[in-house]
Amino acid sequence: MAAKSDFTLPLVISASIHIGVIIVVAMGVDFDEKPKVMPQASAPAVQAVVVDQQKVNQQVQKIKAEQQAAERKEKARQDELERRAREATQAREREQAKIKQLEKERKQKEIETQNAAAAAKAAKLKEQQEKEKAAQAEALRKQKEDERKAAEAAAAKAEAKRKQEEAAAKKAAEERKRKEEAERKRKAEEQARLEQERMMEEALAAEQAVLSQTRNKQVTTEVQRYTSMIRATIQRNLVVDESMRGKSCRIFIRLAKDGFVTGNEILSGDPVVCRATKAAINKAGRLPVSPEADVYNKLKEINLTVQPEFN
Repeated sequence: MAAKSDFTLPLVISASIHIGVIIVVAMGVDFDEKPKVMPQASAPAVQAVVVDQQKVNQQVQKIKAEQQAAERKEKARQDELERRAREATQAREREQAKIKQLEKERKQKEIETQNAAAAAKAAKLKEQQEKEKAAQAEALRKQKEDERKAAEAAAAKAEAKRKQEEAAAKKAAEERKRKEEAERKRKAEEQARLEQERMMEEALAAEQAVLSQTRNKQVTTEVQRYTSMIRATIQRNLVVDESMRGKSCRIFIRLAKDGFVTGNEILSGDPVVCRATKAAINKAGRLPVSPEADVYNKLKEINLTVQPEFN
């Protein structure tokens, strides 16, 4: 009975150790530390424990090596998947850029084709108009020629009558001349006085006209400059997309003296561009205006054409 007990105890201990190792491995416990000697064990049991512990350690090291190899393999697989994903993303971005460029080139060619067709139509219309003008000019020349001949005949008839009347008129003219001479002298003196006054008035009027013309030029230049500034302000706040290319909007704008937009109204144009234009004006709130009254008066109510700009 004693021999059987000595043989059974190491088996039980060994089995317990194997089960414990499996549980500890599952929980990630390191077996590198030296095993503790079981108290009150007999020599055969201790020897069996040591032998089994070496096998367990070897098994643990093998499992660890396999886990590390699996982890390296999984990491390599994940790295490869990430690399392929990056390459796929880059390829897709390149393809999208290529498609976008092709679409841009297609639209440009379409615009060029439309422009060429419009130019051809305009040239044909101009040629037709020139032909019509030439025909009208020829008809007018013939009409003037007929009128000239009729006028020459009437002139010859009038010349004969004139000569008859000239003799009678000559006598009356001489009498009238004497009377007119005296009247002319009187009027000459009055005319000289009036002429001096007229010259002074004309000189003053000429000076005022020069000043007015100079100011009008200045006002026109300022109006053009502020109109450009208003259009630039709207362009800065305008949100554009490709659907607006080549389109425009005509809009009425009313401005206060400080540039505050008191009203705006769409006159004509593309609906999308017009909505974007109104949004840009409302976003700006105030637009550039001149502090000079005559310039502001020409800018307080303006009609402006806005066409989206693309870089």
